[in-house]
Amino acid sequence: MATTTSTTTTLLGKTESRLLSLPVISWALYDLANTIFSMNIVSLYFSLWVVNVMRGTDATYGYANSFSMLLMLVSAPLLGALSDQAGRRMPFLLVSTLVCVAFTALLGTGGLLVSLMFFITANYFYQAGLIFYDSTLPVVSTPENRGKVGGLGIGLGYLGSFIGVGMGLLFLEKMGYPFIFRMSALLFLLFALPIFLFVREPRRRGRDAAISPAPSSGAEKSSPVASSFLDSGTFRRALAQVRHTVAHSAQYRGLRRFLIGRIFYADPVNTVIVFMGVYVTNEVGFTAWEAQIVLLVAIAAAVLGGLGWGVVVDRIGPKRSLNLVLGLWMISLLGAIAIAIFSLPRELFWGVACLAGIALGGTWAADRPYMLLLSPPRYVGEFYGLYSLVGRFAAVIGPALWALIVDTLGLGRPAAIGSLLGMILISFVILQGVDDAPRPWGPDELLEPAG
Repeated sequence: MATTTSTTTTLLGKTESRLLSLPVISWALYDLANTIFSMNIVSLYFSLWVVNVMRGTDATYGYANSFSMLLMLVSAPLLGALSDQAGRRMPFLLVSTLVCVAFTALLGTGGLLVSLMFFITANYFYQAGLIFYDSTLPVVSTPENRGKVGGLGIGLGYLGSFIGVGMGLLFLEKMGYPFIFRMSALLFLLFALPIFLFVREPRRRGRDAAISPAPSSGAEKSSPVASSFLDSGTFRRALAQVRHTVAHSAQYRGLRRFLIGRIFYADPVNTVIVFMGVYVTNEVGFTAWEAQIVLLVAIAAAVLGGLGWGVVVDRIGPKRSLNLVLGLWMISLLGAIAIAIFSLPRELFWGVACLAGIALGGTWAADRPYMLLLSPPRYVGEFYGLYSLVGRFAAVIGPALWALIVDTLGLGRPAAIGSLLGMILISFVILQGVDDAPRPWGPDELLEPAG
């Protein structure tokens, strides 16, 4: 750990470690870039194209989304292990970004089935890129400013949402959905370029040098990435680490219960993000143009909510804050159901969108500090890997459950929203058994692992 910190400081220098240095801004701009893909492709325009233009079903899009996330769920430990063995993240991030951009640009060509295959590929590599991108945060930050650098990325990510939807407002009606897909790919690429131009990973020293490519000649040249793929034990070791982490989590009060509860609220949150555009156009009655405005309002509420919830969490603690957030989700989902079932004035949905945005900002503002409180400092990295795995599992289940209820069972979208409400209630009950009192960590749980 000390080696990494020292190398990072040497790499950045005293000037470039500042929040507004070129490497830091370049790193944060990647958050803006990939949020354009997340907003325009995953959350809004591609689902609208599938359901409203190509006359596909919710199941068509939902199962495709879940399949791409299932592929990521089973391969994420391997991808992390490969980048660890290679000792570098940037080459992996570059490849995943270029593949995602290429297949995003192809969306809308070759018919519905072909475009769904392109979407599965693009979304998989987008998710893979998140693994490598998050791992590069120590390269552009020091322990003293890491939170601020990460916060800058989050802030620019919200800006990416506004840019993506704003582009749709300008061009969707005139140019159509395929043009939006191509522009989203182009903007992703343009805003991603700075991280590859201005962020440099440090060279590994000591025992890490063993995994760095050494100068050689002739047939003996091989990359660490290739050798990692050829190592048949890599996947087994990655799975063994996951099993160890799951077993290890049982030793700490409330941690495993919290992670189980997180499945039941992360699932509805992810599903609302994926299907909001389809719901407001087909159930509430908004046009595609109005749906974009609703989404912008929800994003603005999420930004303000995230800032406000940070203060609330500091004052009343993460448990009570998360309880309030889950309560807001329940009200929002009930409102969405009532508007569709009872044909209430669609203007009421503006309030529902604002509440959902506030709840969205509060979800991450509360559950991350909650997770930190439950995890011993020495094993934060290990348990955050499990935290991320839980989120990916929820992202697999949510869209598939929506598709099952809406189309396979034929119960309709309000019933699907009802299932999300039920999951929020389950998570609320589960989390009441997890307190947020400070844990008395022992010396071995406070220290960094040796070496």
